[in-house]
Amino acid sequence: MIDRRTAVKSMSLGAASIAVGGAGMTSEARGAGSGKPVFVLVHGAWHGAWTWSDLVPELAKAGYASVALDLPGAGTRTLLPKSFQKRPLDMAAFSTEMSPVAAITQDERTSATIDVVKCAASMGNGRVVLVGHSWGGLTISRVAEAVPELLQSVVYLSAFLLPNGVPAGALLGDAAFSTSLVNPMMKADPQKVGALRMDTRTDDPAGRAAMKRAFYGDISDERFDVIANFLHPDEVASTAGVPMAITGSRYGTVQRHYIAMDADNAIPPVAQDMMVKVVDESKIGGSTSVHRMSGSHSPFFAKPGELAQVLGSVAG
Repeated sequence: MIDRRTAVKSMSLGAASIAVGGAGMTSEARGAGSGKPVFVLVHGAWHGAWTWSDLVPELAKAGYASVALDLPGAGTRTLLPKSFQKRPLDMAAFSTEMSPVAAITQDERTSATIDVVKCAASMGNGRVVLVGHSWGGLTISRVAEAVPELLQSVVYLSAFLLPNGVPAGALLGDAAFSTSLVNPMMKADPQKVGALRMDTRTDDPAGRAAMKRAFYGDISDERFDVIANFLHPDEVASTAGVPMAITGSRYGTVQRHYIAMDADNAIPPVAQDMMVKVVDESKIGGSTSVHRMSGSHSPFFAKPGELAQVLGSVAG
């Protein structure tokens, strides 16, 4: 396994002007036109702002500024269980140690993203295209409810799209998620440790292969060895139990887009389509425009140029 120092050197953000802000934020404004919306990029579970490192320069080439943030409890803002840092791993300790990020709330994540959206809106034409990947969908829906006037559109990239009143945890048991490869990788009871916990630094070949199949099925093994160093083990579990709170008068006024991945082993295609259908049939307002891409769960690594083109078509 490549050590983290080597990984940091290898994971190039690929841009000439990167700024770091107080919210664990990276931004790329090179080539951005003031007449265009700015992208705000929200990562998924076990990831961080680094998720978008290949996509950011592709958006910049097309003239779009973009801002990515580390959600509270994630990326550079996470804390690691003590047991996770000791190798060989003591599975008994790892499966029972309370997560140091267990107290992070969905409200904190929503508030942090709203702050970034407000900042980003001042960078372009005053409107933001808000993109959420995977678990990040839980946050972007709530931000769209809070500040619809700042958003041109909201984009779910193979993400959780929930109807009002439904928590993400309720969907995880649905038959549409039965083929997901994520649940078998969990190493602890979320109710006991306060986290959805994986051993992201495992040296077990089978475990590493499972992680790659789940999230990065169409990148090279060498690329995966670098990326895996950035994953953190604990995703805040409490966010799964918070019912979605959106209304037609606010959330429903924002254009919705869904980028569906046809070979996704984390959020299966049938689950993606099911969520779009359920939200649209809930009469929350408008309908979701679906954009279909071939590939696995993480096109920002496998196909950043193609993903940038799809996002550009959304932004206009």
